[in-house]
Amino acid sequence: MKPKKTIYLFILPALILYAVFSLYPTFYGLFISFTNWDGLSPNYDFVGIRNYKNLLTNDSVFAKSIGNNFKFMLFVVTFQTVLSLIFALFLVKNTKTNVALRTLFFFPTILSAVAVAFIWLSMYDTNFGLIKAVLGLFGIENSPGWLANPNIAIFSVAFVQVWAHTGQLMIIFIAGLQAIPEELYEVSKIEGASRFQTFWGVTWPLIAPAAAIVIAYTTLQSFKSFDLIFAMTRGGPNYSTEILSTFIYNVAFQGYKFGYASAASIIFMLFVATITFIQFKVLRTDRVSY
Repeated sequence: MKPKKTIYLFILPALILYAVFSLYPTFYGLFISFTNWDGLSPNYDFVGIRNYKNLLTNDSVFAKSIGNNFKFMLFVVTFQTVLSLIFALFLVKNTKTNVALRTLFFFPTILSAVAVAFIWLSMYDTNFGLIKAVLGLFGIENSPGWLANPNIAIFSVAFVQVWAHTGQLMIIFIAGLQAIPEELYEVSKIEGASRFQTFWGVTWPLIAPAAAIVIAYTTLQSFKSFDLIFAMTRGGPNYSTEILSTFIYNVAFQGYKFGYASAASIIFMLFVATITFIQFKVLRTDRVSY
């Protein structure tokens, strides 16, 4: 057997698994999106692009879920990236205290999303929650309904996402910071650069690849927050925390409109792919000047 054919045999198992568990469901979902299948009946009718037309023109809940997803994404990407970078800058040195703090900040990441949801459900409780007790110490008796107020519910859930995953992304920034040669900081100090000038001229350009990874990963993460949102709010109140993934679940498994949900899934996939493509174009690290 020729060497090239032997190499192909090594990748064949991975290709088979990818085809069975990724390609086939994707193309089958695309096929179902053009039907009115209810998920149970063996029979269904082809409806063409009707599902897509209704989603994009007549479904106010779908439109709201896209808006909520954008709010959730912008909040999470902004605060999670900034906080993880700040923590990394303070904890970059490998001292015993810093290692202990890194472990503490990283700990929420290993918890399941459902466990995190229940922790914060008790924290947000407007009668006996810890947040209410803390606000009471400052004379604030009437805390807002963190998850019951449609105006702030999506941001309350987004804050939980930030709390749970900032420590994870902090580690990526720490790895990037520790890879920067110490000599560059010494030269910057000799040249009389301020801390801000050193950060902007030395640190930031060299951790730009890490920042690009963090932002891209955080964006994808924010679109896959189904378990956290479903456990905390189930998309309520009044669809104020409904995002695309919860919308698809509710349509498919509560409304039994699998064809309609499949069409929403295809739009969701194209939506995420477009945003990711734009991000990688904007955050291209090969254009960073060192």
